Amino acid sequence: MPRLPLAAMFFLSLMSSAPAWGETAEPGRDNARMTQIFADDQAIRAGVSAGQRPDRAFVERMHAEDAARRAEVRTLLDEGALQTAEDFRKAAFVFQHGAQPDDYLLAHSLAVVSASKGSSEAAWIAAASLDRYLQMKGEPQIYGTQTFARQGEVPTADPFNRELIPDSLRNAMGVPTLAEQQTKLDAVRAAVEAARAAPR
Repeated sequence: MPRLPLAAMFFLSLMSSAPAWGETAEPGRDNARMTQIFADDQAIRAGVSAGQRPDRAFVERMHAEDAARRAEVRTLLDEGALQTAEDFRKAAFVFQHGAQPDDYLLAHSLAVVSASKGSSEAAWIAAASLDRYLQMKGEPQIYGTQTFARQGEVPTADPFNRELIPDSLRNAMGVPTLAEQQTKLDAVRAAVEAARAAPR
């Protein structure tokens, strides 16, 4: 399994009280439990997004908590408790932090449903989840949303089919252009090299 991406888009969510387990949200009203699960999903990653290097214990705890969140969201889905565009967008992020190709494929499907329900913010997670699914299946990503750092190597976006998707479609999906991606990747690589060169 690839290592965690060094760079990723992180979102914050307002905390709200949770309803009883399995309670179906009112039509047109976001599910409060889904909002809480999403907030927890993002909160555990806040330190990583701030540049902290996670140790093995942290990563193992995060993966265990991720699995529990996916199981709960799956139950909410099966019970029909998720109804709104925001419910499905937030559920997509939870499954984007999965462990198996099917997690990422489900994340993509959830993001597509969110977009179909009117979310203007679901396009990016639809692209990112498809990229991660492709890479987990041994295929090149097509949007360029995923950056990996393998042991002893510089961060890379490869394998990456840069020819399939034009920048106009990347823009439509909320994904940076190829040139913007390269600039960001160069900055990440420079930061990694600087950290390696720093006195210990």
